[in-house]
Amino acid sequence: MKTHIELFIAFFRSGILGFGGGPSAIPLVHKEVVTTFKWMNDDEFSDVLALGNTLPGPINTKMAGYIGYRVAGVPGMINAVLSSIVPSILMMIVLLTMLASFKDQPWVEGMTKGVIPVVVVMMAVLTWDFFKKSNKGLGWKISLIILSLSFIFIEIIHVHPGIIIAILLVYALLKPSKTKQEEAKKKVGAN
Repeated sequence: MKTHIELFIAFFRSGILGFGGGPSAIPLVHKEVVTTFKWMNDDEFSDVLALGNTLPGPINTKMAGYIGYRVAGVPGMINAVLSSIVPSILMMIVLLTMLASFKDQPWVEGMTKGVIPVVVVMMAVLTWDFFKKSNKGLGWKISLIILSLSFIFIEIIHVHPGIIIAILLVYALLKPSKTKQEEAKKKVGAN
């Protein structure tokens, strides 16, 4: 029972304080999981974060599910996921209900318009972070080519982003690796 209470506290705190979406909650989850409750070390947390980033869906929820499962099995997974998402859902219900009640008030309209630039900055920071990660894996040239082609297909030709991602995943799975190409060259050279 103590473990479930700790799981609830850890993911409730990171869920309720992680303003700005999943990536902003990652440092909070790290503090709870590695520093406070010591369920895993930094290396294990990095592995979970890296794997979670490669899978679709919100990172905070995926991490909560995995860590909860690792700490206390399926009940722990359910506990951690609910603890991380329910606070945000309740806050959205309360805040959006209040905003709907006062939506005709000028201060509410100004407040909602004032949030838009903040969201733009947050999305720009997130985009830049993803682009830097892309550069580390692919290099500037290939990253810029994929960025440009993605922009053309998504914004100009109106291809669904899921189709672009699926094509890139299939290409990554089917493209010949460098080691296979080097082995083939060695065989040709040996003959």
